Amino acid sequence: MCVLALAWKAHPRWHLVMAGNRDELHARPTAPLAHWDEPQPLIAGRDLLSGGTWLGVSKAGRFAVITNLRGHGTPRPDRSSRGTLVTDLIAGTGRYADPDRAELSDFNPFNLILADHDRALFLSNRPESVRSLLAPGLYGLSNGTLDEPWPKTLRLKQILLDWIVQGATEPAQLLDGLGEDTLPAAGLNPATPSDVPQEPQLSPIFIRNPVYGTRCSTVVAVDSHGQGRIVERRYTSTGEVSGETTITFSWPRGIDGSQ
Repeated sequence: MCVLALAWKAHPRWHLVMAGNRDELHARPTAPLAHWDEPQPLIAGRDLLSGGTWLGVSKAGRFAVITNLRGHGTPRPDRSSRGTLVTDLIAGTGRYADPDRAELSDFNPFNLILADHDRALFLSNRPESVRSLLAPGLYGLSNGTLDEPWPKTLRLKQILLDWIVQGATEPAQLLDGLGEDTLPAAGLNPATPSDVPQEPQLSPIFIRNPVYGTRCSTVVAVDSHGQGRIVERRYTSTGEVSGETTITFSWPRGIDGSQ
């Protein structure tokens, strides 16, 4: 993912709501959102090049999303795939399943948010390994530091806040907001260029580019009883909608402790 907003325990109705876009080379092979049986049971899109995912949920009650972290040079090919980290954390199995012990230095630069029934964590590995507990609130994340006030990040946080305050329950408004392709007026421009040559230093929420652009928009919403929905809207290289998938799920117990 390259821009996202997350509401963590920010409203009595919602345990977690996330809206975000994945920006990537259009030529990179990807499978759409689906149930996985192997190697781990989870719900996610799949990066067919490295085999992992950038975002997903598990029926066991975990959510994770990752972004690349710019300003540290070209990714090293000898590093472990960042998609493996996400997959292991969501599934709760594998070498990197424990967020408190996972060796974060094994990966190229990243930001990651992991949430379950009880806590939300922010993980990063540049300039050093970071594991921070997130307090209830509204967060924005792109390819800089957590809550770095890039224009598109501030705008997406506002879209998510409006959705919550208005008492909305359907993802359509959030998906439409994720399609905004004009530069917002407010915010601080990124101080460093992207490590992806095809990506401009400053970009809107939705990147419309035939080589490198927004591949999909995703909304994840889990209510206070553990009832969840994940929606993925996919795009062609010209920015047209090519498909949409919605999957509902239930976490093992109510977030509030009820059965």
